[in-house]
Amino acid sequence: MEKSSLTALATQLMDAARGSSSGRSAQTVYGGPARILGQTVLALRAGESLAEHENPGEASLYVLQGRVRLATRDASDEGVTGDLLVVPDSRHTLTATEDAVVLLTVAKHT
Repeated sequence: MEKSSLTALATQLMDAARGSSSGRSAQTVYGGPARILGQTVLALRAGESLAEHENPGEASLYVLQGRVRLATRDASDEGVTGDLLVVPDSRHTLTATEDAVVLLTVAKHT
């Protein structure tokens, strides 16, 4: 069995994001290229975003801290601490509307 403190990791990654020129920091906590399921904790400084992109499979975002906006060309939704957002199966962006940390879970298409 493996156990991780997402709370401690969120704090560590947010500190790293605040000190980074990109305004973000991330760490994979489960999975990787050889696995179908992947989970990554991602920290974004307020105002930072991930450019429009597609997801490689089914995905969700669990907001560990802060506030984010998940948007497609046609719709957007905001998530706050404790919210679970289902990532749409279309091109989308993710923006931190305040300092935020999310757990991204992806099940890649096989």
